[in-house]
Amino acid sequence: MNTSRLLGRAATVTAVVAGSLVLAVPAFAHVEVASETAQALATNATVTFTAEAESSTAGLAKFQVVLPEGIAPADVALADAPQGWTFAATADGYTVGGPALPQGKDAVYKITIKQLPNAKELVFKTLETYSDGRIDRWIELPQGGAEPEHPAPTLKLAAAAPGATPVGTPSAAPTSTAPSASATPSASATPSVSATASGAPSVTASPSAASTASSSGSSSSAAPIAIGAAVVVVLAAGGAWWWRRKRSAAS
Repeated sequence: MNTSRLLGRAATVTAVVAGSLVLAVPAFAHVEVASETAQALATNATVTFTAEAESSTAGLAKFQVVLPEGIAPADVALADAPQGWTFAATADGYTVGGPALPQGKDAVYKITIKQLPNAKELVFKTLETYSDGRIDRWIELPQGGAEPEHPAPTLKLAAAAPGATPVGTPSAAPTSTAPSASATPSASATPSVSATASGAPSVTASPSAASTASSSGSSSSAAPIAIGAAVVVVLAAGGAWWWRRKRSAAS
């Protein structure tokens, strides 16, 4: 067997083996994500999703996406989508879909995000639904450096611009509010205490108590004075009568 025949046979075997390997590895379409403002803390960022159609019997009709941490569903709005498609927020992300696209036509839609979080990458786990009910789950993450068969769409972010801050973050920390003075008891509601010359505290009675004590004291002191006055009058009258009688007897 000559050399040329050996080389030809080897080439044939190599081609057969290579073809077998290609057939053994399934070909998967991907959902890709991209943005012209792929930078941490970027505001009003437009993000584009492109899904390759791979079904031979149906067209793409719906996408359900789980948003990465740091992006709230309320901060996402639909920017562009195939005609007739609508957008709806969910508890952890959103759905976008509508009339099924023609078989083999890729789906492209865009969303606007109020602000991208301060992260190095954003993962948008996606469920892709075809018009015949088939669902492809693009939710896997790389492990050990190996590319998964159904990778989740991942957007790499550049570092935040100098001075960029999260939207809504105050420039200075709020000052604490001191308790209101009206919350403390009124000084007039507590007894007034003053120190006497001996050092013992003296409590000032309320006006009503002082008036009561004064009135009571005046009444009690007036009684003896009246009795004393009556005694004096009686004694004076008796003395005068005795002096007149003595004088009459002497005459």
